[in-house]
Amino acid sequence: MHIEFSPSRRSTVGAEWELGLVDRRSGELSSVAEQILEAVRPDGQAEHPKIKQELLLNTIEIITGVCDTIAEAKADLADSLDVVHGVADPLGVEMFSAGTHPFSNWYQQKVTDKERYAKLIDRTQWWGRQMLIYGVHIHVGVDHREKVLPVLDALLNYAPHLQALSASSPYWGAEDTGYASNRALMFQQLPTAGLPFQFRKWAELENYVEDMFTTGVIDSFSEIRWDIRPSPKLGTIEMRVCDGLPTLEEVGAIAALTQCLVDDFVERLEDGEILPTLPPWHVQENKWRAARYGTDAIVILDAAGRERLVTDDVADLLDRLEPVARRLDCVAELRDVETILKYGPSYRRQRAVAEQHKGSLKAVVASLVAEMRDGIARG
Repeated sequence: MHIEFSPSRRSTVGAEWELGLVDRRSGELSSVAEQILEAVRPDGQAEHPKIKQELLLNTIEIITGVCDTIAEAKADLADSLDVVHGVADPLGVEMFSAGTHPFSNWYQQKVTDKERYAKLIDRTQWWGRQMLIYGVHIHVGVDHREKVLPVLDALLNYAPHLQALSASSPYWGAEDTGYASNRALMFQQLPTAGLPFQFRKWAELENYVEDMFTTGVIDSFSEIRWDIRPSPKLGTIEMRVCDGLPTLEEVGAIAALTQCLVDDFVERLEDGEILPTLPPWHVQENKWRAARYGTDAIVILDAAGRERLVTDDVADLLDRLEPVARRLDCVAELRDVETILKYGPSYRRQRAVAEQHKGSLKAVVASLVAEMRDGIARG
């Protein structure tokens, strides 16, 4: 099976941000996506070009166009947020983004009435119905197909860093799971989700996809739901590791880190370097450690088994990538990663709010809603 990769301008960027809809008074999820999507739909169009439906009726997704800079992508997302707030506010509905909702029950949520979603639920049953999760996806343009798989493999070295920084799903069904990112381990239960295979040649990817079609596992390439995957139609590498991020600042920081990593790897490839990779068993272990321990994770750095605290490695990584960020005009956004390190990823902030309010998860939801509107509290 031939898979055409449509090259993009190098290091262009796009973002997809999944948002949960909650009742302003109760903090419970609210299945009003159809009302909101209808209200924002421009006259004469089937849907809003940047505000989309998702699997569950308590969720919408906002997406950017193809952007040259992270600042442009953030402005694009901010415009869509304003549009949604304009129709959600009169309904008494707020938005939040985190890997999971702290206390709403999965079995009470309604699935969007679309054939592809019905097919997913029919096949995956209990696990599919439990996908009450939210994420952020970052696309980075790649200008040649032969660069895609080496860059993807190298990016896996930093998947635990991205996961730890974005971890925002400590709660599931009103219970503290003990994990920083429960979403990471929930999502991989779906067929074709989880870590990607580390193919060395494009033909190996084509053979895999052909096998998936032949055996009826997928009907389209988009049903390959890997944590990091090629997006052949868009000409990008799509980073899907991250939990939902509560603030635009965090989305920009993670997008900048992803864009800089991809651009750095492409530059090194063009200079003739063989990019570093990890054995699959180390990649798998790193994912579990980041999901379990978040920014306290000790990650495996190389095939020799050297290890390091993930936050120490992130700090050095930001310094190393600063020249790349200058080239991409995202120095400020990349340094916003330091804000996450200073105030803690969302899972830490959520637990702190719960502790301050005697275990109240309604207070946690209120804090997520406030962060969506106002950003991370600097107190």
